[in-house]
Amino acid sequence: MKWQDRRGSDNIEDRRRMSAGRAGGLGLGGLLLVLVVGYFFGIDISPLVGGGGLAPSTTQTQGELSEADVRAGQFVSVTLADTEEVWGQIFREELGGTYDPATLVMFSQVTQSPCGNASGATGPFYCPLDKKVYLDTNFFATLSQRMGAKGDFAAAYVVAHEVAHHVQDELGILGQANEVRQRASEAESNAISVRIELQADCFSGIWARKVQEKFGSLEKGDIAEAMNAAEKIGDDTLMRNAGRRPMPDSFTHGTSEQRQRWFATGFESGSLDACDTFSARDL
Repeated sequence: MKWQDRRGSDNIEDRRRMSAGRAGGLGLGGLLLVLVVGYFFGIDISPLVGGGGLAPSTTQTQGELSEADVRAGQFVSVTLADTEEVWGQIFREELGGTYDPATLVMFSQVTQSPCGNASGATGPFYCPLDKKVYLDTNFFATLSQRMGAKGDFAAAYVVAHEVAHHVQDELGILGQANEVRQRASEAESNAISVRIELQADCFSGIWARKVQEKFGSLEKGDIAEAMNAAEKIGDDTLMRNAGRRPMPDSFTHGTSEQRQRWFATGFESGSLDACDTFSARDL
């Protein structure tokens, strides 16, 4: 992905210089495994580490950003700017409306959000209460090194997916779906969650297509990186890698095959209508 020396977004809130203590209790390997599971199941598993685990200390201190941190911040800023350009154009030209961009909060280890604590254990997520995306940029290293989803476009796919939830929010889809989930059984709620997530994957595919048309920034292998990332974070694959038998009723994001297919649907069609997972009989 060609992102260097390109415009970054102003809608960035960088909290990474505020350190919230160090993780302890678990060894490095065990801690990383806990983080990986938490990232993609969207649950706060910090209680599992107990004691000094992932809980923040009460004292925050000013820290310095490494060269890798600075580079990650620049990458996220450019990627976010691309989402603003693409969705702004779609809302304006196809929907006759105005896109109100999300703010992206970059943090390290832990920070606060109206939707609860954001930490390495909760992973990247979108909070509709303040319309912000929360991202620990150290996640990109976990994605590449521990999950096997390498490449800058795999990381861009993660950002685009979380921004897609904001797009759903702007369109009124997310609020309606979550209202239904509140009245549904656990299995039904999970099934609706899968449709929400697969639509976000499809919207991410639209973004990838439009960003190539608008900026020509995709390089050979970029789409393969995104597809590989989608495969690595499918519910079935994550459960198998965690030593568990896949249980479809507990899926909240979709299988690897589904996530890849809906991303590809968005990329190939470039159409919002093609991303209507809520009307689809076959996911």
